[in-house]
Amino acid sequence: MHRCTPFSWTGWLAIVLLMGSEVAHAQEKEPLGVPSLREPSEVFGEQEDEIETDRDSFTPATTLVGRGRVMVESSYSFIDNRIENDSHSFPELLTRIGLKENVELRLGWNYEIGGGEAVSGSGSPGEEEPLGGGKEEEGNLLYGLKVSLTAQDRWLPRSALIVHANTPTAGPDTTTQFTSGYVFGWTLPNEWVLDSAIRYSAASEEGDHFNLWAPSVVLKVPLYEKWKTHIEYFGIFSDQRENERGSQYISPGIHYLVTRDFEVGIRTGWGLNKDSANFFSNIGAGVRF
Repeated sequence: MHRCTPFSWTGWLAIVLLMGSEVAHAQEKEPLGVPSLREPSEVFGEQEDEIETDRDSFTPATTLVGRGRVMVESSYSFIDNRIENDSHSFPELLTRIGLKENVELRLGWNYEIGGGEAVSGSGSPGEEEPLGGGKEEEGNLLYGLKVSLTAQDRWLPRSALIVHANTPTAGPDTTTQFTSGYVFGWTLPNEWVLDSAIRYSAASEEGDHFNLWAPSVVLKVPLYEKWKTHIEYFGIFSDQRENERGSQYISPGIHYLVTRDFEVGIRTGWGLNKDSANFFSNIGAGVRF
């Protein structure tokens, strides 16, 4: 039975905690001319009121759309699978409706064709295999909520909880899949953003019921006034499955802010082990009203 690679979600969590401890240790030896890291009001300014989509990376944003506002996101993914048929995923539609400042309603729909797994951050993590070696087609309706939990205060991260369900609208599967996720992160003094997330989903396949864990961490770096780039790691690991699988990816991306309410972006990624796809690319956009 194949097991997940040693770099599991527990290893990912250890890396995140280590990064946090190193930054905290750096405060004790602060050189002259560097702003103090002890007062969040002096270091961590509020982000400008500009659109921040969940589709920018596999790791969702820690921010919400805001009360009375609506954000629509859509993208297309191509996945060059290692063994299964290549995958095409579109429109990866996600509509985010601000019910309150700290609560948003999430509605979406997507259609996929081919084998392999999902690499979009808007849906549920998936470990899928085509039936009989052929191409599998399926559609899914997404509905759920995103709730803000904490604001950034010194080294207390900004965080949010995402809970949603995916109900099949096309394809052989008829089981609704529930997913929960916790995302947290910090805006650093140099305006870089470090976000991380862990998602859990209860899945089933041909009578085999198992768990899926999807850890991720992304570093976002602003370039000039309207450009942003990022580098991200994410993985999808099964637990208590008859044949365990664990895929891992490294993914860079770049995004352009057309206006404060409209952004476009592209990201790519490469698999790091034999359970992963060879390569994927994702291009999309988001608009806020």
